[in-house]
Amino acid sequence: MNIHVSRLACTAALALTTASAFAQSSALEPARLAPGELKWAATPTGTQRANLAGDDKKAGMYAYRARFPANFKNQPHFHPDDRIVTVISGTLYVGFGEQFDESKLKALPASSIWTEPAKQAHFVWAKDGEVVIQVIGNGPSGVTLIPPKK
Repeated sequence: MNIHVSRLACTAALALTTASAFAQSSALEPARLAPGELKWAATPTGTQRANLAGDDKKAGMYAYRARFPANFKNQPHFHPDDRIVTVISGTLYVGFGEQFDESKLKALPASSIWTEPAKQAHFVWAKDGEVVIQVIGNGPSGVTLIPPKK
């Protein structure tokens, strides 16, 4: 009898924890956006961004596009969440590691993808011209810059 009550209590606690996690996440809403309907906004880093779905600052799925100008370098950084990124246009050079190292860059032309596991340091360079990427993740997200080693 005692074991039964313990199991019931554990099951109830698990159900409440799961329900609370879902209650805190943002629900994905229906959307249909043609390219001309994207609302691009300037960012402090000199890039542009168009939110597609969700909110990367909140729990739940999100998607956005980022536009990098020619020769833009995004120094080593990481994010707290897993992400999948697609190159929509242009060629982006992507590398993994805590130091910007040209020898670690791989050219990824339009239609290429890469993954960014949570806390995986990476860096990018729009070496050959403007690049547009699409990022899909599960927030909340953010950016942690990695200071250069001296």
